[in-house]
Amino acid sequence: MDIDEFRAELETRLLIEKQYLIQELSTIEEYQERVELLGQFNEKYKELIKRLAHETGIDLNAPYPIENSSNLELLSYEQIILGRTMHIYDKLIEELYDKITKIH
Repeated sequence: MDIDEFRAELETRLLIEKQYLIQELSTIEEYQERVELLGQFNEKYKELIKRLAHETGIDLNAPYPIENSSNLELLSYEQIILGRTMHIYDKLIEELYDKITKIH
């Protein structure tokens, strides 16, 4: 699985997690508990990266092969994945935050 496929699969799984947390919002009355869902989503993001890497045989600590790079510039698969998926996370966490604050 290449990084773009990994990103697409991660996005799909994060969308499912976001929907689950939005459904959970209706059962939570206290605002602080709702806000804590943002932390749960952050943890899910990290867990899903690890789980998906394990499922696809990617060693997150291994150096990511980049053409025309010196040894000083080596980044790990985890760093590359975080760099290429952070915009997805940011978008989804913002949508979740909007849902939380609209309910309050």
